[in-house]
Amino acid sequence: MSVLKNNVTIITGASTGIGEELAYQLAQQGALLVLTARRLEELNRVAEKARSFGGRVITVSADVGKSEECKKIIDATITEFGRIDTLVNNAGMTMWAKFADIKELSMLERIMQVNYMGAVYCTHYALPHLQASRGRVVGVASLTGLVGVPTRTGYAASKHAMRGFFDSLRIELAEEGVSVTMIYPGFVATGIRENATGADGKPAKIDPVNKDDVMSAEECADIIVRAIESRKREEIMTVKGKLGQWLKLIAPGVIDGMAKRAVEGNQKYVERS
Repeated sequence: MSVLKNNVTIITGASTGIGEELAYQLAQQGALLVLTARRLEELNRVAEKARSFGGRVITVSADVGKSEECKKIIDATITEFGRIDTLVNNAGMTMWAKFADIKELSMLERIMQVNYMGAVYCTHYALPHLQASRGRVVGVASLTGLVGVPTRTGYAASKHAMRGFFDSLRIELAEEGVSVTMIYPGFVATGIRENATGADGKPAKIDPVNKDDVMSAEECADIIVRAIESRKREEIMTVKGKLGQWLKLIAPGVIDGMAKRAVEGNQKYVERS
Protein backbone atom coordinates (compact mmCIF):
# COMPACT_ATOMS: atom_id res chain seq x y z
CA MET A 1 0.00 0.00 0.00
CA SER A 2 1.33 3.44 -0.92
CA VAL A 3 2.35 5.66 1.98
CA LEU A 4 0.41 8.40 0.19
CA LYS A 5 -2.93 6.59 0.27
CA ASN A 6 -5.51 8.87 1.95
CA ASN A 7 -2.83 11.55 2.21
CA VAL A 8 -4.55 14.95 1.99
CA THR A 9 -2.43 16.73 -0.60
CA ILE A 10 -2.72 20.28 -1.92
CA ILE A 11 -1.18 20.95 -5.34
CA THR A 12 -0.90 24.55 -6.52
CA GLY A 13 -0.58 25.24 -10.23
CA ALA A 14 -2.50 22.02 -10.90
CA SER A 15 -4.21 22.97 -14.16
CA THR A 16 -1.30 22.07 -16.44
CA GLY A 17 2.23 20.67 -16.66
CA ILE A 18 3.91 19.19 -13.61
CA GLY A 19 0.96 19.97 -11.32
CA GLU A 20 -1.48 18.26 -13.64
CA GLU A 21 0.64 15.13 -13.93
CA LEU A 22 1.20 15.05 -10.17
CA ALA A 23 -2.57 15.06 -9.71
CA TYR A 24 -2.93 11.97 -11.90
CA GLN A 25 -0.07 10.04 -10.32
CA LEU A 26 -1.10 10.86 -6.75
CA ALA A 27 -4.74 10.00 -7.53
CA GLN A 28 -3.59 6.58 -8.64
CA GLN A 29 -1.87 6.17 -5.28
CA GLY A 30 -5.08 6.97 -3.45
CA ALA A 31 -4.25 10.48 -2.23
CA LEU A 32 -7.06 12.88 -1.33
CA LEU A 33 -6.45 15.86 -3.56
CA VAL A 34 -7.03 19.60 -3.44
CA LEU A 35 -6.18 21.06 -6.83
CA THR A 36 -5.81 24.78 -7.24
CA ALA A 37 -5.02 27.21 -10.07
CA ARG A 38 -6.55 30.35 -11.55
CA ARG A 39 -8.22 28.73 -14.56
CA LEU A 40 -11.23 26.88 -13.19
CA GLU A 41 -12.22 25.26 -16.49
CA GLU A 42 -8.79 23.67 -16.90
CA LEU A 43 -8.70 22.76 -13.23
CA ASN A 44 -12.02 20.94 -13.50
CA ARG A 45 -10.74 19.05 -16.55
CA VAL A 46 -7.76 17.80 -14.54
CA ALA A 47 -9.95 16.95 -11.56
CA GLU A 48 -12.32 14.90 -13.72
CA LYS A 49 -9.47 12.81 -15.08
CA ALA A 50 -7.94 12.39 -11.62
CA ARG A 51 -11.29 11.11 -10.35
CA SER A 52 -11.29 8.53 -13.14
CA PHE A 53 -8.25 7.00 -11.44
CA GLY A 54 -10.29 6.60 -8.28
CA GLY A 55 -9.11 9.76 -6.56
CA ARG A 56 -11.22 11.94 -4.30
CA VAL A 57 -10.67 15.49 -5.55
CA ILE A 58 -11.85 19.02 -4.90
CA THR A 59 -10.86 22.15 -6.83
CA VAL A 60 -10.26 25.68 -5.60
CA SER A 61 -9.86 28.50 -8.10
CA ALA A 62 -7.26 30.86 -6.64
CA ASP A 63 -4.38 33.20 -7.45
CA VAL A 64 -1.54 32.23 -5.10
CA GLY A 65 -0.01 35.67 -5.55
CA LYS A 66 -2.71 36.96 -3.18
CA SER A 67 -2.52 36.12 0.51
CA GLU A 68 -6.27 35.97 1.07
CA GLU A 69 -6.73 33.50 -1.79
CA CYS A 70 -4.06 31.21 -0.33
CA LYS A 71 -5.97 31.25 2.93
CA LYS A 72 -9.08 30.32 0.94
CA ILE A 73 -7.28 27.21 -0.35
CA ILE A 74 -6.32 26.09 3.14
CA ASP A 75 -9.78 26.81 4.57
CA ALA A 76 -11.45 24.80 1.78
CA THR A 77 -9.12 21.88 2.44
CA ILE A 78 -9.88 21.79 6.15
CA THR A 79 -13.60 22.11 5.51
CA GLU A 80 -13.54 19.14 3.12
CA PHE A 81 -10.96 16.82 4.68
CA GLY A 82 -10.31 18.09 8.20
CA ARG A 83 -6.52 18.03 7.88
CA ILE A 84 -3.54 18.66 5.59
CA ASP A 85 -0.79 16.07 5.12
CA THR A 86 1.16 17.45 2.14
CA LEU A 87 1.48 20.86 0.51
CA VAL A 88 3.05 20.96 -2.96
CA ASN A 89 4.01 24.53 -3.87
CA ASN A 90 4.15 24.12 -7.65
CA ALA A 91 2.50 27.24 -9.10
CA GLY A 92 4.83 29.46 -11.08
CA MET A 93 5.48 31.78 -14.01
CA THR A 94 8.63 32.57 -15.95
CA MET A 95 10.20 35.15 -18.26
CA TRP A 96 12.36 35.45 -21.38
CA ALA A 97 14.15 38.84 -21.51
CA LYS A 98 17.43 40.48 -20.60
CA PHE A 99 17.08 42.77 -17.61
CA ALA A 100 18.31 45.80 -19.60
CA ASP A 101 15.49 45.29 -22.12
CA ILE A 102 12.65 45.14 -19.59
CA LYS A 103 10.24 48.03 -19.98
CA GLU A 104 7.83 47.22 -17.18
CA LEU A 105 9.26 46.30 -13.76
CA SER A 106 5.86 45.18 -12.50
CA MET A 107 6.56 41.99 -14.46
CA LEU A 108 9.34 41.15 -12.00
CA GLU A 109 7.10 41.97 -9.06
CA ARG A 110 4.43 39.61 -10.36
CA ILE A 111 6.94 36.78 -10.87
CA MET A 112 8.22 37.18 -7.32
CA GLN A 113 4.68 37.42 -5.97
CA VAL A 114 3.54 34.19 -7.62
CA ASN A 115 6.68 32.05 -7.42
CA TYR A 116 8.00 33.07 -4.02
CA MET A 117 5.27 34.80 -2.01
CA GLY A 118 2.67 32.33 -3.26
CA ALA A 119 4.70 29.53 -1.67
CA VAL A 120 5.20 31.58 1.48
CA TYR A 121 1.50 32.42 1.80
CA CYS A 122 0.30 28.85 1.28
CA THR A 123 2.89 27.45 3.66
CA HIS A 124 2.05 30.04 6.30
CA TYR A 125 -1.64 29.17 6.38
CA ALA A 126 -1.07 25.42 6.05
CA LEU A 127 1.72 25.16 8.62
CA PRO A 128 -0.34 24.64 11.82
CA HIS A 129 -2.17 21.78 10.11
CA LEU A 130 1.08 20.29 8.76
CA GLN A 131 2.58 20.47 12.25
CA ALA A 132 -0.45 18.62 13.61
CA SER A 133 -0.13 15.86 10.98
CA ARG A 134 3.70 15.80 10.95
CA GLY A 135 3.27 16.34 7.25
CA ARG A 136 5.27 17.26 4.19
CA VAL A 137 6.07 20.58 2.50
CA VAL A 138 7.31 20.51 -1.09
CA GLY A 139 8.72 23.39 -3.10
CA VAL A 140 8.99 22.93 -6.88
CA ALA A 141 11.76 25.29 -7.92
CA SER A 142 14.12 25.01 -10.92
CA LEU A 143 17.81 24.62 -11.68
CA THR A 144 17.72 28.43 -11.92
CA GLY A 145 17.19 28.34 -8.16
CA LEU A 146 20.75 27.02 -7.91
CA VAL A 147 22.60 29.13 -10.50
CA GLY A 148 22.11 32.41 -12.30
CA VAL A 149 20.76 32.25 -15.85
CA PRO A 150 20.74 35.15 -18.35
CA THR A 151 17.30 36.26 -19.58
CA ARG A 152 15.82 34.75 -16.38
CA THR A 153 16.88 37.37 -13.81
CA GLY A 154 13.48 37.75 -12.13
CA TYR A 155 12.63 34.08 -12.40
CA ALA A 156 16.01 32.99 -10.99
CA ALA A 157 15.63 35.49 -8.14
CA SER A 158 12.22 34.07 -7.20
CA LYS A 159 13.52 30.50 -7.22
CA HIS A 160 16.63 31.45 -5.22
CA ALA A 161 14.23 33.04 -2.71
CA MET A 162 12.24 29.82 -2.53
CA ARG A 163 15.42 27.88 -1.83
CA GLY A 164 16.48 30.18 0.99
CA PHE A 165 13.04 30.17 2.55
CA PHE A 166 12.48 26.42 2.47
CA ASP A 167 16.04 25.50 3.46
CA SER A 168 15.64 27.73 6.53
CA LEU A 169 12.17 26.38 7.27
CA ARG A 170 13.48 22.81 7.12
CA ILE A 171 15.81 23.54 10.02
CA GLU A 172 13.04 25.19 12.04
CA LEU A 173 10.70 22.22 11.57
CA ALA A 174 13.21 19.39 11.92
CA GLU A 175 12.23 18.50 15.48
CA GLU A 176 8.51 18.68 14.73
CA GLY A 177 8.42 15.85 12.20
CA VAL A 178 7.51 18.09 9.25
CA SER A 179 9.72 17.38 6.23
CA VAL A 180 10.67 19.97 3.61
CA THR A 181 11.55 18.72 0.13
CA MET A 182 12.97 20.99 -2.55
CA ILE A 183 12.65 19.98 -6.20
CA TYR A 184 15.00 21.30 -8.90
CA PRO A 185 13.82 20.19 -12.36
CA GLY A 186 15.61 21.05 -15.57
CA PHE A 187 13.58 21.87 -18.67
CA VAL A 188 10.20 20.10 -18.50
CA ALA A 189 7.38 19.99 -21.04
CA THR A 190 4.90 22.00 -18.97
CA GLY A 191 3.70 24.93 -21.09
CA ILE A 192 5.19 27.47 -18.68
CA ARG A 193 7.90 28.60 -21.11
CA GLU A 194 5.42 29.06 -23.96
CA ASN A 195 3.61 31.52 -21.67
CA ALA A 196 6.79 33.27 -20.50
CA THR A 197 6.68 37.04 -20.12
CA GLY A 198 8.75 39.11 -22.54
CA ALA A 199 10.56 42.42 -22.09
CA ASP A 200 7.37 44.41 -22.76
CA GLY A 201 5.47 42.62 -20.00
CA LYS A 202 3.38 40.65 -22.49
CA PRO A 203 3.55 36.91 -23.31
CA ALA A 204 6.68 36.20 -25.36
CA LYS A 205 4.79 33.46 -27.26
CA ILE A 206 7.94 31.42 -27.88
CA ASP A 207 9.47 28.37 -26.27
CA PRO A 208 13.21 29.09 -26.34
CA VAL A 209 14.32 25.57 -25.49
CA ASN A 210 15.58 22.79 -27.74
CA LYS A 211 12.98 20.02 -27.50
CA ASP A 212 15.80 17.47 -27.22
CA ASP A 213 16.68 18.96 -23.82
CA VAL A 214 13.19 18.63 -22.34
CA MET A 215 11.97 16.04 -19.81
CA SER A 216 8.35 14.91 -19.99
CA ALA A 217 5.96 16.07 -17.28
CA GLU A 218 5.18 12.42 -16.58
CA GLU A 219 8.80 11.55 -15.82
CA CYS A 220 9.27 14.69 -13.75
CA ALA A 221 6.14 13.99 -11.69
CA ASP A 222 7.22 10.39 -11.09
CA ILE A 223 10.52 11.60 -9.64
CA ILE A 224 8.71 14.14 -7.46
CA VAL A 225 6.26 11.55 -6.13
CA ARG A 226 9.12 9.30 -5.07
CA ALA A 227 10.84 12.25 -3.38
CA ILE A 228 7.61 13.07 -1.52
CA GLU A 229 7.16 9.46 -0.42
CA SER A 230 10.67 9.24 1.03
CA ARG A 231 10.65 12.77 2.47
CA LYS A 232 13.82 13.47 0.51
CA ARG A 233 15.66 16.68 1.39
CA GLU A 234 16.11 17.76 -2.23
CA GLU A 235 15.93 16.37 -5.76
CA ILE A 236 18.20 17.81 -8.45
CA MET A 237 16.92 16.15 -11.61
CA THR A 238 19.72 16.47 -14.14
CA VAL A 239 23.32 15.33 -14.25
CA LYS A 240 24.40 18.81 -15.31
CA GLY A 241 22.54 20.26 -12.36
CA LYS A 242 24.28 17.96 -9.90
CA LEU A 243 27.68 18.55 -11.49
CA GLY A 244 27.02 22.28 -11.45
CA GLN A 245 26.79 22.32 -7.65
CA TRP A 246 30.36 21.06 -7.37
CA LEU A 247 31.71 23.28 -10.14
CA LYS A 248 30.09 26.33 -8.57
CA LEU A 249 32.26 25.80 -5.49
CA ILE A 250 35.58 25.38 -7.29
CA ALA A 251 35.11 27.14 -10.64
CA PRO A 252 32.11 29.50 -10.57
CA GLY A 253 33.18 31.18 -13.81
CA VAL A 254 32.75 27.87 -15.62
CA ILE A 255 29.12 27.73 -14.49
CA ASP A 256 28.52 31.28 -15.73
CA GLY A 257 29.90 30.29 -19.12
CA MET A 258 27.77 27.16 -19.27
CA ALA A 259 24.62 29.14 -18.51
CA LYS A 260 25.47 31.76 -21.12
CA ARG A 261 26.19 29.17 -23.81
CA ALA A 262 23.00 27.26 -23.00
CA VAL A 263 20.84 30.35 -23.50
CA GLU A 264 22.70 31.34 -26.68
CA GLY A 265 22.29 27.80 -28.03
CA ASN A 266 18.56 27.86 -27.29
CA GLN A 267 18.22 31.24 -29.00
CA LYS A 268 19.80 29.78 -32.15
CA TYR A 269 17.34 26.90 -31.89
CA VAL A 270 14.43 29.40 -31.83
CA GLU A 271 15.81 31.23 -34.86
CA ARG A 272 16.03 27.95 -36.81
CA SER A 273 12.56 26.77 -35.82
